[in-house]
Amino acid sequence: MKTSFEFFPPRTEKGKQTLHQVRQELSSLNPEYFSVTFGALGTTQEATLETVLDIQKNDTVAAAPHLSCIGSKKEIIIELLDQYKAANINRLVALRGDIPSGVRDIGDFHYANELVEFVKSQYNHHFHIEVAAYPEMHPESKNRLTDLQHFADKVSAGADGAITQYFYDADAYFKFVDATEKLGINIPIVPGIMPITNYTQLVRFSKMCGAKIPSWILKKLELYQDDLDSLSAFGLEVVTNLCQTLKAQGVNNFHFYSMNRSQPSLEIAKHL
Repeated sequence: MKTSFEFFPPRTEKGKQTLHQVRQELSSLNPEYFSVTFGALGTTQEATLETVLDIQKNDTVAAAPHLSCIGSKKEIIIELLDQYKAANINRLVALRGDIPSGVRDIGDFHYANELVEFVKSQYNHHFHIEVAAYPEMHPESKNRLTDLQHFADKVSAGADGAITQYFYDADAYFKFVDATEKLGINIPIVPGIMPITNYTQLVRFSKMCGAKIPSWILKKLELYQDDLDSLSAFGLEVVTNLCQTLKAQGVNNFHFYSMNRSQPSLEIAKHL
């Protein structure tokens, strides 16, 4: 079983110390890589760069920076990628990124496939590029057919692999993979796994990104929202069962949205 973990770049010294400890603890699972998110319009660009270079220099795990194209100019992307290449970083997560309200100039790239194509044209095969996949459809897509076509465009542009948005219905993942295979797509599609530790945060995230929380899970979370121990225990059971269902059907790679915490992901991995 292969794992990878996603972090957001800390902005305070305490946050940096916490993340350093988290990385050490998660390294015990021998993950394939640690990825680091990138804010809209490059708002966390410096913090992302700093965190990625720190991982690459001090950890035994490879670093994989996220790269968002919204608001980015080609010369800025090249400047950033040159720094990553010089640090022997060879994996990227290429995303469109959210378009903040009121923004008119979204830069030289409008969609992730354009960014993927540009990186491949400039750096050939130096970077292994992961892109996003949406088993339950991107919230801005008109329908499933156009959503699948957008994904196919990213693959045609040169994507080497994909990480899904998190989900709690295994059938959604399997149906998506089946649909991509019918289109002749054969890149690895790794399920994104979100541990459940906070009711309010999960509901807010899910509304933003279009991830569905099955009603039976939501009702239990509502019941436990003021009882963190019960909520964590229930969340662990739900997500572990999800991963076991995926694993039983041949899924061997898992990408954890760790939220800069180690324990929830470690507990799930231990049960697997």
